[in-house]
Amino acid sequence: LPHRAPQSRQQFSLRPPAEDTARLHDLALALLQRHGIVTRGATAAERIPGGFAALYPVLAAFESAGRCRRGYFVEGLGGAQFALPGAVERLRDPHAHAPATTVLAAADPANPYGAALPWPERAGHRPARKAGSLVVLYGGRAVAYVERGGRSVLSFTDDDAAIRAAVDALALAVRDGTAPALDIATVDGEDVTSSRWAAALKEAGFRISARGLKLRAGP
Repeated sequence: LPHRAPQSRQQFSLRPPAEDTARLHDLALALLQRHGIVTRGATAAERIPGGFAALYPVLAAFESAGRCRRGYFVEGLGGAQFALPGAVERLRDPHAHAPATTVLAAADPANPYGAALPWPERAGHRPARKAGSLVVLYGGRAVAYVERGGRSVLSFTDDDAAIRAAVDALALAVRDGTAPALDIATVDGEDVTSSRWAAALKEAGFRISARGLKLRAGP
């Protein structure tokens, strides 16, 4: 038989190359800083190559070194959750959970829905983390989803206080330029002018248009 030179031990090593380890280290740290709590859903939303399994050894090493914590932070997502200490303390702070209202791009890492959390169930709704779409959070819960183009709204609440808060936040975001002009035609597939959102929208400054109710940037 012809003689074959023995292959190097490095070819049989199961350890990833040093540059891959460094890349995963930086990626895990960036996700912790961006999301506060890293879950399987967060890595899926970020389309991380190799998914959560690729980052798990690095996150576990961070935990052993005291750089992050592992625990059941988000109900229903199992124990494979890693969080920065500051994020954990904020979750425990009773004053950090006042019912504030926030308007975010649907794809913003700060929006947990469609990533760490499933979207709230509501008949006929198909929200997604699409560019140009908006989500309104009230007290940390999704209450409305504005589809790209600002013509249709999907609601996740029937609470009038939450609806008014969502509308006021949307109006403020449009006026200060952080959200585009909105010309809402439908809410949950219903004509906006006959929806339960109509009164709140008009009180917030939306005006009747050819399509429905409209608000542009500016005072």
